[in-house]
Amino acid sequence: PLIRTSAIAAVPAAVARAGDVVQVREKARNQLRVQGSLTMAAQAGFPEWLDVNEKEMRGVFKSVPARTDVLPDINENLVVELYSK
Repeated sequence: PLIRTSAIAAVPAAVARAGDVVQVREKARNQLRVQGSLTMAAQAGFPEWLDVNEKEMRGVFKSVPARTDVLPDINENLVVELYSK
């Protein structure tokens, strides 16, 4: 349920580029799962490479994160394995 710089992201693995504006589609803004996800993300804190406006449910992808900017508990091998199926 996201819109990326005026194009609707039809797949969760859509590629975002630096400067892209990403926002929640109007009809998805009232979904509890979307609101809950935004609340949890705000509590955890947004990374420096994202500029998020919680009220408008939109953000700017400022830059591609470096490996050191990604949380250490992510196992890239498991992500690759999941998407290679």
